[in-house]
Amino acid sequence: MKITYPKIGIRPIIDGRRGGIRESLEETTMNLAKSVAKLYSDTLKYPDGTPVQCILADTCIGGVKEAAICAEKFEKERVGLSLSVTPCWCYGSETIDMNPNIPKAIWGFNGTERPGAVYLAAALAAHNQKGIPAFGIYGKDVQDAGDTSLPEDVKEKLLRFARAGLAVALMKGKSYLAIGSVSMGIAGSIVNPDFLQEYLGIRAEFVDTSEILRRIQLEIYDKNEYEKALEWTRTNCMAHEGEDYNPNHLKHSREQKNKDWEFVVKMTLIMRDLMIGNPKLAEIGFGEESLGHNAIAGGFQGQRQWTDFLPDGDFSETILNTSFDWNGIREPFTFATEDDFLNGISMLFGHLLSNTAQIFADVRTYWSPEAIERVTGWKPEGLLQNGAIHLINSGSCTLDGTGQQSDQSGNPAMKPHWQITDEEVTKMLKATTWHPASLEYMRGGGFSSQFLTKAGMPVTMCRLNLVKGLGPVLQIAEGWTATFPDEVFDIINKRTDKTWPSTFFVPRITEKGRFTDVYSVMNYWGANHGAISYGHIGADLITLAATLSIPVNMHNVNENKIFRPAAWSAFGSDNEGADYRACNNYGAMYK
Repeated sequence: MKITYPKIGIRPIIDGRRGGIRESLEETTMNLAKSVAKLYSDTLKYPDGTPVQCILADTCIGGVKEAAICAEKFEKERVGLSLSVTPCWCYGSETIDMNPNIPKAIWGFNGTERPGAVYLAAALAAHNQKGIPAFGIYGKDVQDAGDTSLPEDVKEKLLRFARAGLAVALMKGKSYLAIGSVSMGIAGSIVNPDFLQEYLGIRAEFVDTSEILRRIQLEIYDKNEYEKALEWTRTNCMAHEGEDYNPNHLKHSREQKNKDWEFVVKMTLIMRDLMIGNPKLAEIGFGEESLGHNAIAGGFQGQRQWTDFLPDGDFSETILNTSFDWNGIREPFTFATEDDFLNGISMLFGHLLSNTAQIFADVRTYWSPEAIERVTGWKPEGLLQNGAIHLINSGSCTLDGTGQQSDQSGNPAMKPHWQITDEEVTKMLKATTWHPASLEYMRGGGFSSQFLTKAGMPVTMCRLNLVKGLGPVLQIAEGWTATFPDEVFDIINKRTDKTWPSTFFVPRITEKGRFTDVYSVMNYWGANHGAISYGHIGADLITLAATLSIPVNMHNVNENKIFRPAAWSAFGSDNEGADYRACNNYGAMYK
């Protein structure tokens, strides 16, 4: 089914005075808008890998009538964010984008022949007076009149705004699908419909886990795809089944394990169908089920009611979050373990900004250099000299997290799915062992994905938290993946569940505040889970958070990379405090 993605609307703004002034600026102004449109379509991709589409106003906008005509066009074309560009003075409040429900920015050309910067200041002042925040973009260097090139500092802000704005637009109108209820009292799995609706424009959908059993028992899945998926699983996962570490009196028989594999493959098909639907179900008489829940993200409760007697969700969560399955390479789903929707939304933020798969992990243990040496006899060095945080999920993690993909320089990476090769898929599968679940934890069985993430990947960990009386807040930590020598990791791994996937994270330290040292990052983390994205995307996360009026309570992003709406500067000169005050003032976008 063809997906209609939101578009970027570009508004060329012009001095409306005719008889010489407007006429002299028409071509330059429109060409400036076209330059930005080309930057966006050449650089940015939708989640399926197709180029982002831009819609330009039919004419330059010199007054309120042309602004209204443009607004009507944008609404028909499903524009999800708008950028206004101008090389000259224009009429501020008459030409600004007045739609309060989409992110917006203005680029005021830095030139001396015409005062584009003056319009930028006037238009932003109008936005601030009207309570419609907008991002302001102004290049550091003066350009000549008629120059339609884009300076690097302008490009950076244009792209940062667009990535955040597209994330907002892509979430709007979608659903978060919660399969089950609260997992083991984890607060993040207490799905909050009001937050989803008011801040993100996302509907909360709830399905009892019994729906999975119903569909298995009544065979509400594509049987042909099931046979294909099972054969693929036998070849690529069952063939890499790891040692069963369970006590002999608890171990499942080979016959039971084979049945468990069949069961978890069906679970995976059904969870996917619940999220996005499957037209094949209509062909076998299940029209309602074929539609799905329009979910852009979801989660599975699992523990404990389900896992106490049925195979766990580890295989399903792993495959859904991975950039491939039995049908080949595809966009990864965003699917949360233990239905921690706050971590699921954190993963969604990372995915929409980077188009890469996301690691879901427990923020489990801070290993100080002293503790590492005491326990293993090995003195940490290099990246690990100040210790590391052990990120390890209870049996599931995207296989992209193995680090078996490579960037253009041959370094470990996690790439958008359209850049992944079949050879890299094979490497990810070979790097993963599937151990029978620890039956003392997961009494119903299942299979955990086990691997160690390669070192050297730049990554960003984030977490969305809800605080009573404050609302949502976002934490961000940029850093790198690290690994230990094999014999050292073996000792550390045996101190926890050695059947689970491990990623060791070293945040970038600033030697102050919450990033004084590695310990501080662990100590100030606001929940037991974190979402880890490839790349240093902290600045993009900050821009996205501001667009959604979500304050950031800790980050290690360079101050000169922080880009928020212009109004934020009116709330004080302390960046963190101003962020809190501005977010509180403007509130949720859809409230």
